[in-house]
Amino acid sequence: MVLGRSFEDMCAQMYYRGKMFGFVHLYNGQEAVSTGFINFLKKEDCVVSTYRDHVHALSKGVPARAVMSELFGKATGCSRGQGGSMHMFSKEHNLIGGFAFIAEGIPVATGAAFSSKYRREVLKEADCDHVTLAFFGDGTCNNGQFYECLNMAALWKLPIVFVVENNLWAIGMSHLRATSDPQIWKKGPAFGMPGVHVDGMDVLKVREVAKEAIERARRGEGPTLVECETYRFRGHSLADPDELRDPAEKAHYAGRDPISALKKYMIENKLASEQELKTIDKKIEEVVEDAVEFADESPHPPRSQLLENVFADPKGFGIGPDGKYRCEDPKFTEGTAHV
Repeated sequence: MVLGRSFEDMCAQMYYRGKMFGFVHLYNGQEAVSTGFINFLKKEDCVVSTYRDHVHALSKGVPARAVMSELFGKATGCSRGQGGSMHMFSKEHNLIGGFAFIAEGIPVATGAAFSSKYRREVLKEADCDHVTLAFFGDGTCNNGQFYECLNMAALWKLPIVFVVENNLWAIGMSHLRATSDPQIWKKGPAFGMPGVHVDGMDVLKVREVAKEAIERARRGEGPTLVECETYRFRGHSLADPDELRDPAEKAHYAGRDPISALKKYMIENKLASEQELKTIDKKIEEVVEDAVEFADESPHPPRSQLLENVFADPKGFGIGPDGKYRCEDPKFTEGTAHV
C-alpha cells in the first residue's frame, strides 16, 4: 500500500512537470482494495483493471521502473511506451490490461476466466486452477456489459471475482444520484452468485473477503461479486480540479486513510515498531525515485513501433515489399504534418 501511495504521489509531481501526457488517474485512498485482493493471487492468475491501473500493476508484481517508464512513454515501459497511464499490460505478470472505457475490461476478464475453465475441463490440464480478478468502479455497474458478464459467469460457473471499487463518484456524478439501488452487492444474488459488501478502507477486512472469494473460484464453485466501499483522495484525474465533492465528505474519508489505519493497528498490536515502518517508508521512497530516474533516462520508442500491434498481419500495411517498415521510408510521411 505504501508503494502504491508513494508511486502515485510521484506521478502527480511528474505530471505537473510535463513528464507525462494525456489523462492520468490516481489511486490514492483505494490502496486497501488492490493490496487486499491481488496479494492472494498466484502469478498465473489474471488481473483486469481500469484506467486507474498503476497500483494494480504494482500489486501484481510489475516493477516500478516498468510502470513509471510506461507513464513517461518510454520503450522500457511495460507496454513499450504505447499504452501510457490507462493501458498498463504485462504478459509476464498476467496483467491483461488497463482499459480506458468503463466496462470494456469486464468481458475480457470473463474471457480469461472462461479460458481457465476450458483448459481445465476440456483440455484436461488438471493443474489449471487459475482465477481472474476484474476491477471496475461504481459507474460501470450501470453499464450493460456488467450485467451480461455477471450472467455468463454465473451460468458457466467461471473462476472470476468481480471487484467493484465503489469510491462513491463516477467522475463528477454521485453514486447515490446515479443508481436506483446504490447497494451494488445485491446484484450478485440476482444472478445466482454471492454478493458481498466490505469496508474498502480496511485492508484486513478486504483481505478476509478476498480470501474466500478467490478460494471459492479456485475450487470451481463460480464467481463472486464484491463491493468494496472506498474513496479516492484526489480528483477523478489530475486534470480535475475536484470542486464538486463536499469538503466535509473528503475530510471524513481522509480521516479513514487505509495506510494510517494499518500502521496504527500494527503498532498497537506490536506487529511492527514506528522505526521499522519508517524504514519501510524510506526504502519505498528510494524505489520510486529510482523508477523516475530510470524512466527519465530510458529511450523513446523508435518511430517504426507506431505500426506494430495495429494489425494481426503487419504485412497488410506496416511492412513493405522489401521487408522494411514503410514508415522508415522518408517518403512515407511526405505531405503530412510532423508532430
